[in-house]
Amino acid sequence: MQYNQWKAMLAISKASLTSIFRSPSAVIFSFLFPIIFILVFGFLSSSSPVIKIVFDPASSNNNDLYKSIIEKKNLKIIVATKEKALDELSRGHITAILKIVELPQQQLPKYNIELTSSSASADKIGLLQSIVQQAIAELNQQHVPEQETYAVVSQQMIPGRIYRTIDFILPGQLGFSLLSAGVFGVAFIFFNLRQTLVLKRFFATPIIRTYIVLGEGLGRIVFQMITAVVILLFGHFVFNFTLVNGWITFVELIVLSLVGLIIFMGFGFVVSGVAKSESTIPPFANIVTLPQFLLAGTFFPVENFPTWLQPFCNLLPLTHLNQAMRNVAFEGAHLYDCIPQLQILLIWGVVVYAIAIKVFKWE
Repeated sequence: MQYNQWKAMLAISKASLTSIFRSPSAVIFSFLFPIIFILVFGFLSSSSPVIKIVFDPASSNNNDLYKSIIEKKNLKIIVATKEKALDELSRGHITAILKIVELPQQQLPKYNIELTSSSASADKIGLLQSIVQQAIAELNQQHVPEQETYAVVSQQMIPGRIYRTIDFILPGQLGFSLLSAGVFGVAFIFFNLRQTLVLKRFFATPIIRTYIVLGEGLGRIVFQMITAVVILLFGHFVFNFTLVNGWITFVELIVLSLVGLIIFMGFGFVVSGVAKSESTIPPFANIVTLPQFLLAGTFFPVENFPTWLQPFCNLLPLTHLNQAMRNVAFEGAHLYDCIPQLQILLIWGVVVYAIAIKVFKWE
């Protein structure tokens, strides 16, 4: 009777999955840590102390009013076309579009500030109005008598979708959970299998080596896909994490998670191959994971980093996985819209697995 390689591989996968669930550290790092971060940021207010605004290209900006507004520390001025600004406004990425209109001379007020906001920025518009009114009040004290005002504000609102803190944080936490599991999980598993001579015992059976790797890898993949499902459902039902196209978005996020995990597992194979002892695994693994944890847009947008550092940030695979997941979850993009990010992830996958094949050790 011919030996069934697939049945043997599935048996290894089942045993590997069982051992993962029995490992407190695996459960804590894969489930508990991401959920703790989601809880922390989920309970934080979605408002930000930094208010992003765009000045309309037709705005009259060569005046004291404009200078007084842009000097406020809470404001961050974004440069964009009118069409791009309206799109960003409807998605909640900016708070408002300002247009300073110069009124006829020899009368007060001298300016009208046309402020366009959206329902997506309703929680921040009050702070912006306070900042603008403060700038006007300062100019009133300098230039106009009592009972007069240097400028007035008119406001209009367009429909929009609220962009919450959880919509940024959750994809980053999910991506880092996949990265940590792929690198640390695979590296420790295969190093321990060599050290305890389990792999050597496998060689005494008819199973082919490739199926041993596939079996162990499949167990890790199943566990992390369960983790991804739990994190996404927890974020959606507890903190209203946006799944803009419902279950279609959910499925596409799971597919992206699978792609990211497979690539990150390649780093784990490399670490397990180059590590000389179990104590050297964490340093090697941290070389891979720590820069991505800090610089790949997990907690803060890449745009917040210095300009000279951003090219390096944009080289990291986790950066592109995070971007793809955020685009799918909130922007309404689909997998075919994420081809640029997937191409970079594919390049990383080819390079990493080519190295893994070279350095991987069986004994």
